[in-house]
Amino acid sequence: MSAKSKGSRNERRAIKVLEAAGYTCTKAGGSLGLFDIVAISKQGIRLVQVKTGRNAPPHEREAIAEFDNFPPGSTKELWIWFDYQRQPQITVIK
Repeated sequence: MSAKSKGSRNERRAIKVLEAAGYTCTKAGGSLGLFDIVAISKQGIRLVQVKTGRNAPPHEREAIAEFDNFPPGSTKELWIWFDYQRQPQITVIK
């Protein structure tokens, strides 16, 4: 399986988890932006960057941390899916 198809599969897995929690999700086209998924519900907005098998590089984590153009109560999150795990490692970036 190619890295791109593995990443797309994990983005779809993340959307399923979020939708099961009551969020409506939008996936970024081509996933070339800062966030792969925008999830919205009455609980708030979750901006999610999905990685497969590795952490985000320092420059990407820094760009996520510096992003501040979102409503109060929203979260910026990094979801890392490691092989053979059923759930991602979720980190809220402040």
